[in-house]
Amino acid sequence: MTDMANVSPAHAATARGEFSLGWKVLLAGFLGTMCGASPLPFNVLGFLFQPLEAEFGWNVQQVSIGITIFGITASLLAPVFGWLADRYGVRKVAIWSLVGFILSFSSLYFTPPTLMGFYFLWLLVGLVGIGSTPVTWSRGLSLWFVKKRGLALGLMLVGTSAAALVVPQIAVWSSDKFGWRAIFPVVALLPLLIALPATLAFFREPRAEERPAALSTASGELAGMTFRQAIRTRQFWILWFSIFLIASAYGGAHIHLPAIVGDHGIDRAAAAGIMGIVGIGLLCGRVGVGFMLDRIWGPAVAFPVLCLPAIAAYLLMGTSSEMQMISVAAFFLGFAAGAESDLIAFLAARYFGMAHFGRIYGMLYMPFGLMSAISPVIYGTVRVQTGSYDGMLMMAAAMFVIGGAMLLLLGRYPDELTEEKRPHGDAVPA
Repeated sequence: MTDMANVSPAHAATARGEFSLGWKVLLAGFLGTMCGASPLPFNVLGFLFQPLEAEFGWNVQQVSIGITIFGITASLLAPVFGWLADRYGVRKVAIWSLVGFILSFSSLYFTPPTLMGFYFLWLLVGLVGIGSTPVTWSRGLSLWFVKKRGLALGLMLVGTSAAALVVPQIAVWSSDKFGWRAIFPVVALLPLLIALPATLAFFREPRAEERPAALSTASGELAGMTFRQAIRTRQFWILWFSIFLIASAYGGAHIHLPAIVGDHGIDRAAAAGIMGIVGIGLLCGRVGVGFMLDRIWGPAVAFPVLCLPAIAAYLLMGTSSEMQMISVAAFFLGFAAGAESDLIAFLAARYFGMAHFGRIYGMLYMPFGLMSAISPVIYGTVRVQTGSYDGMLMMAAAMFVIGGAMLLLLGRYPDELTEEKRPHGDAVPA
């Protein structure tokens, strides 16, 4: 009979299993991701282009600047919120950011008839909402999972898939029923009634006896590089520029997809269904790629997956109204997007450890958020100037392939990122 008095807390936690200990945190992370500031704005803006043009005369390019201001603001603050999560804990950051996001997003109901007023409201959303994105949820979850981290992150990020399935339908319904302004407070009910209660009930960091053994040094501290060590490695900058290219290609494609398929003769209701197919692709990408990441070297998974949206961009060029091809393109876009978000968090944890994960991941999230915000403006500008999205879609196809290929240069995962395995505290080489 085993003497339980001699079993360390970390080994006891491992024996129970990561999912047994961390399922409540995973559930809260899933709901927080689904109802947070990452998916909600991007899933409603595509349905605002027509009503805002009809009421105020704003074109697609002008409306897209709103989401750009939100994204740039949130992205620049991502390292700050990551540092706050490292310093004060993920729970406090998540709760207060959710409250701020609910209030600021709802305030877009009061959009004034001036672009500056519209942009100011999006600025407020960006200032307070970033803590309700995967920057916070991923750190919290990664402290509970090591061996099953890829799958756990994938399941958590399925929340964006759920948002892509549900939010467009809610946006169309509320707009048809109450007018376009109602989209914002109605959609804000999701974080108010779902994400915030789940976070209050379940979202927290593990106690010492619950933390997986691989995350700790011999002294019991979290293992990993410092922020300064991480940014001195080539892996960090390969990841950063790869994310930059892929987000540049995808961000505008997602926002403008209803308009892109509209150029193919697809009506507004059918466009909402196409966005649902993107959500299904996101779901498959999250879980499938997360499962593979726990078993296969990450870049070898990423490169072929990121070639899929290049095919999608080709299929979306032109004006063909063949629904089957458009649906395949939507699925490929969603699948790759699902893989990308999972990859950022997973590779950040594997290459740099958890000690300063929040700030490091925040810096890697920055190009994702920045280009997800700027890309819609670029897509809109190309559409306004040329009358077609084809030129941008051609560029996007190349960026998907190049961004995926760059990840093959990351090299092997480092050994365990513990102090005793890091001579003089230096970064672990590839």
